Amino acid sequence: MEKCSIDAEHRGEERYSKLSLAYANSDEEKRINDAIAEITPQFSLVPMIYTSKTCDGRKLIIIEYHDDYDRDAGVVFEQLMKKLDIKTCK
Repeated sequence: MEKCSIDAEHRGEERYSKLSLAYANSDEEKRINDAIAEITPQFSLVPMIYTSKTCDGRKLIIIEYHDDYDRDAGVVFEQLMKKLDIKTCK
């Protein structure tokens, strides 16, 4: 089995949180999308999800929460990282 190369980066401000997940191949993309589909519906907050590319040829899936008054996004992000076996986040 190939080593996971999904990298996570978190950014946040008052009532705003974003988790960027960088991946290198279609298997990792599927794992991320499957985890998002499983975990995000468990919460009342609805994320904005979009994709982007990095300069090194990798791709990003970005999950953003706006108006997160109760800071629920942190729990969502923790569950996603656990599901994807991501140990550290920048």
